[in-house]
Amino acid sequence: MDFAHSPRSLDYQERLTAFMDDHIHPAEQAIAARGWGDPTEAPPEMAGLKETARSMGLWNLFLPDEEYGAGLSNVEYAPLAEIMGQVIELAPEATNCSAPDTGNMEVLHMFGTPEQKERWLVPLLEGQIRSAFGMTEPAVASSDPRNLECSIIKDGEDFIVSGTKWWSTGAVSKDCAVSIVMGVTDPEAPPKHRYSMILVPMDAEGVEVVRDVPVFGYHHRGGHAEVRYNDVRVPASHLIAGTGDGYMIAQARLGPGRIHHCMRAIGQAERALDLMIKRAASREAFGKRIADQGVVQRWIAESRWRIDQARLLVLHTAWLIDTYGNRAARRDISAIKVVAPEAALWVIDKAIQVHGGMGVSNDTPLAAMWAGMRTLRIADGPDEVHAMVVARREIGRATT
Repeated sequence: MDFAHSPRSLDYQERLTAFMDDHIHPAEQAIAARGWGDPTEAPPEMAGLKETARSMGLWNLFLPDEEYGAGLSNVEYAPLAEIMGQVIELAPEATNCSAPDTGNMEVLHMFGTPEQKERWLVPLLEGQIRSAFGMTEPAVASSDPRNLECSIIKDGEDFIVSGTKWWSTGAVSKDCAVSIVMGVTDPEAPPKHRYSMILVPMDAEGVEVVRDVPVFGYHHRGGHAEVRYNDVRVPASHLIAGTGDGYMIAQARLGPGRIHHCMRAIGQAERALDLMIKRAASREAFGKRIADQGVVQRWIAESRWRIDQARLLVLHTAWLIDTYGNRAARRDISAIKVVAPEAALWVIDKAIQVHGGMGVSNDTPLAAMWAGMRTLRIADGPDEVHAMVVARREIGRATT
């Protein structure tokens, strides 16, 4: 693997960093000063940020298709995701690179029919609408997809969607127009062929957004909704790919998405380390700067190597996906999903400690960063499941 960034990626990094410095960070400060407000609505600054991002060519950077996106590989996009992760509440959405829209756009790009692309993909690519993804359910342990109970039943020329999902990120937003819902179409089929994915318009009869589920007390932009699908009737033309293809689609969706999550986590860690160093250098305790205390120097040093180790592992995984595909990189995808959030969480925790009481307040972004990063150890597959995947691959390799 060549660890040098391509000229194209370096150009995007330079432009994106300028965009962050000149527009995103000032907007974050202004919004934080007055409060983030209603999670169902975008802050008023967002429209201008999007317009500026598009004018700078910083739009749909995640999509490796030059017709619709920037045409970047996963290795080229990874450092951009890291930069955007520094202000995760603004930068990804401003560049039309925020979850779950990115994953949903990738699904529609790979598997959507021409009609599905025209109705849903084009408006998503233009940033005109938002979307949600319905997989996790409150009544079952959703880390094992065999437990899913939401049903998608054929009825004439339609499908009937019935069940409850939660942690449907973005579904609270007034701009959310559609959800991709994963449900059981054939409970008697082999496990990997029981499920399908279907496009459900959020304004369809029977769709009920029950509540926005807070994360450690925070209500994020777009929310993490509990959504009930009360016998929602949708046309069969809304089915993505074919009946029983849900598991296959999920695997295709999650590989690159975990690269995005992990690199944004590293961006959060870098910002936390920067805040830690500035705080430690500006405060004195027991006759010397906090930065001169041995234990704090150890935290700073260990933060550096934890971040760098995580970044290298994620970049290697991105290279594997680009070179050999999602399937060949499955073990490594699971590994980074554990390593990157753990590393970021460790750094953020130490940054909070250095800040003292201020660290657990909302006077810095650290408390919100900690809440989001702790959640990522569960979201998109809990650590234990990913560790199981890695262990089984290693055991299989050793016994064959």
